[in-house]
Amino acid sequence: MKHLLWLLLWIVLFGSCKGNADTKGMESDATTLASKIKIGWNLGNSLEAIGGETAWGNPAATQELIDLVKENGFNAVRIPCNWHSGYIDNETTCTIDPEWLARVSEVVDYCVNRDMYAIINIHWDGGWLDENPTYEMQKEVNRKLALLWTQIATHFCNYDEHLLFAGTNEVHVSGIYDNKLVTPENHEVQQSFNQTFVDAVRATGGKNVYRNLVIQAYNTNIELAVNHLKMPNDIVPNRLMVEIHFYDPYDYTLGKTTLYWGWPYKALGVSHWGQEEHVDTVFAALKKRFADNGIPVILGEYGVDYKARVDEDMVYSRVYWLEYVTRTAKVNGIVPFYWDNGNIGVSEVPDQFAIFDRHNVKVFDQPAIEGLQRAASSAVYPF
Repeated sequence: MKHLLWLLLWIVLFGSCKGNADTKGMESDATTLASKIKIGWNLGNSLEAIGGETAWGNPAATQELIDLVKENGFNAVRIPCNWHSGYIDNETTCTIDPEWLARVSEVVDYCVNRDMYAIINIHWDGGWLDENPTYEMQKEVNRKLALLWTQIATHFCNYDEHLLFAGTNEVHVSGIYDNKLVTPENHEVQQSFNQTFVDAVRATGGKNVYRNLVIQAYNTNIELAVNHLKMPNDIVPNRLMVEIHFYDPYDYTLGKTTLYWGWPYKALGVSHWGQEEHVDTVFAALKKRFADNGIPVILGEYGVDYKARVDEDMVYSRVYWLEYVTRTAKVNGIVPFYWDNGNIGVSEVPDQFAIFDRHNVKVFDQPAIEGLQRAASSAVYPF
């Protein structure tokens, strides 16, 4: 209680945007806003790239690209962002380059200009945040996290509810992905990051008092979210969402050895796990834990590597996965955002997720887009 009273006093006295809380354009709580998002798309491997927006092979984002995304049925864009590596003056003050703040604003505007929703976050960002959920690093990471989110939230404070903030990304101890190796320390520290994020944003005042915010479970893992995630304290009710990611089964979505998925393709060889029943089970668990309690879930990333197109079954098995996951997500109160990193075609590295050709600003994978839109249009949220 003392913590909340102090934060409210801080907002009134020192809020950086407009001081007093501003509800104009911020009427939708988390559930209402989630219900407005049909399906989202990721502008991946762009604004989070280390070395500049085009460092990872994608062209600079344009209004024309976002128009193409909108025309193909998506009404929200997740914009992964790097704010630290190459964009701050020094590690002490962490002052963000104003030109970079302006560039991210420009990309956000591409979305909101088309009446689309946008999510900005602090992504991998060189790993200073994503890879350090430990007691040893907790104080320093939280210090920098508060400095960065105070600046980001202040800069974007006049945007209405079309803009959401997401605190972190896939926070995990570097190299450790086995859930059995995750410790209570890791959960506690990650959840302190969530609290720091919420407190920093709310303290800037104005519209940010009511902005819908997205917090993450450890490594955005579904099992760990259901069993261990504790929601941060917030000075306003019903303005928080939870983010998870989904790439099951990994040997199919992120590998080259398993080429088919789902019961229609079982005879061709599918993974021994992660089929339809698995999707049903884990998404239903998320619904029971979060959506049924007024907390929508953002499926911030999901997708399947393009793979070699050996036969038509391979093409439509991938479409079947995309449709099934999208539809099952929505009926369980989970808002889907397809992961598109801009990588086109077939590669030995399983990292080809593009459905749009960003260089030529045109559709690249029409069957995938049609499958995503069929599922998004037919599925109904439970709220």
